[in-house]
Amino acid sequence: MASSSHPSAPCAACKFLRRKCIQGCVFSPYFPPEDPTKFANVHKIFGASNVSKLLNEIAPHQREDAVNSLAYEAEARLKDPVYGCVGAISVLQRQVLRLQKELDATNADLIRFSIQDIDF
Repeated sequence: MASSSHPSAPCAACKFLRRKCIQGCVFSPYFPPEDPTKFANVHKIFGASNVSKLLNEIAPHQREDAVNSLAYEAEARLKDPVYGCVGAISVLQRQVLRLQKELDATNADLIRFSIQDIDF
């Protein structure tokens, strides 16, 4: 959740970038000092300048969602540099298809067994 007040400790972004965290820091509400890995991952994949530009170009009420999306994509890119989130989505889609086939087969078995019970 984004905070409008400036923390006493520098945000994770300013600490990582080794700069003074000023009042109104665009990173501060979204990269708290207790979660330095979140910014480190985002910085490694997208760069601090690009993230800063993005945050300044979108409406304040959209920033938290944007940062969460960037953090998710950055983590996915670090795990799978080629496919990132798309790779995870693909794996999940294949799993859904496999489970749907399994469910269809189970439903067919249920119908077959219920018909056999009626015949007796």
